[in-house]
Amino acid sequence: MAVGTKIADVRAKSDDELKAMVLDLRKEQFNLRFQRASGQLEATGRIKAVRRDIARAKTILGERQRAAASQQPKA
Repeated sequence: MAVGTKIADVRAKSDDELKAMVLDLRKEQFNLRFQRASGQLEATGRIKAVRRDIARAKTILGERQRAAASQQPKA
């Protein structure tokens, strides 16, 4: 994942791709936290970028779920 993922790139992905992306970013975030704790982290800005990329992906997933729920007929 590139630093500063564009929102258009995220919107172009399917739901399954977004879920996989969030999982990969969570793993990266975990590794970055360990590097920071052990003093090995050099790219400190990457933590912020990963956190925002996770938020972007989860926001798009939430938007799609709400849109799907609003289109279903109510009984």
